[in-house]
Amino acid sequence: MPRPSPSPSPHPPDTAPPPRARATRRHPSRNKQYDMLPRKHTITPDAREHFALDRDPFNHEMRGVADVFMNDNIRRVRAAVRNVAQHGGMLAVIAESGAGKSTLRRDLAHWIRAQEQPVVVIEPYILGMEDHESRGRPLRAEDITTAVIRRLLPGAAVRQSDQARKAQMHDALRASAEAGNRHVLVIEEGHRLARSTLRHFKGFYELDDGFTPLLSILVIGQTELDWKLGESDFDVREVVQRLEKRYLEPIDQDVDAYLRHKFARVGADCDQVLAPDVAAAVVARLRVPTETRLRGQRALGPRSLCHPLAINNLVSGAINLAHQGGEDRVTGPLIAQVDRGGWA
Repeated sequence: MPRPSPSPSPHPPDTAPPPRARATRRHPSRNKQYDMLPRKHTITPDAREHFALDRDPFNHEMRGVADVFMNDNIRRVRAAVRNVAQHGGMLAVIAESGAGKSTLRRDLAHWIRAQEQPVVVIEPYILGMEDHESRGRPLRAEDITTAVIRRLLPGAAVRQSDQARKAQMHDALRASAEAGNRHVLVIEEGHRLARSTLRHFKGFYELDDGFTPLLSILVIGQTELDWKLGESDFDVREVVQRLEKRYLEPIDQDVDAYLRHKFARVGADCDQVLAPDVAAAVVARLRVPTETRLRGQRALGPRSLCHPLAINNLVSGAINLAHQGGEDRVTGPLIAQVDRGGWA
């Protein structure tokens, strides 16, 4: 099951998530939860004019690093991402869809360029990647080896035998490291990785030149990745023992700050568009019932899906409803009505 909403704990939420029950991937409550998420909404031109918005604060709005919203959890995860790229290690960033995982990957690329960091990013590309051949094309260890060679030796012929290809990769990494470079393997959609591929991460992680590690690993994925990297999973235990996990948590406590940031980035006054009760209404709307099973016992409880994409869609839909109803501002009751029967 996806992780429950944060609760008070002696551990920071992005380093040690609260205990959670493990469930099968096809648990019916998961679909019910996502049925409650607002669908994609874009603010209409008429609604933008009604609220004096020169451009949409929530759609195609990420145009630079200043557009990225930061809270303490996001800052710590971003620092961990930069640290693994700069100094080595193996890191998994885990979050729900729409929590900002891809934004962190883009932020890393911007930071490397802007700071002129000697970090070479290696990103294997597999269209339609799935963890099983019955559903698509798995990313295999040889795909990663080939991606490293092509990134470091552009135009070179990739050797055919597995042993020769691995040696070619190792030699290329050594030569690049001697020139002062660091290397980070970045894999998005990590929840779609096959367990057989995850097992090989230990071998890539242990590539070195004496005491110099040659390849860091950053895996970014949804909550299913957390299940695959479970401590009790015998198949991947050697990887899990060497891997750090970080979690992008729901931003329940920062919704007001997030909305103000989004409106400020497009030169708009948040208070002229949103009433004071909107932030609390967003949190309430995105808190959904969750069913978990622990030791055979069924338990029900609230869980937050309060992530940036869901907030964007929810508030955009409410702005459209406010315009349709001739309202001066978006209010909490309008937030509650999005995708639940229209304006009231």
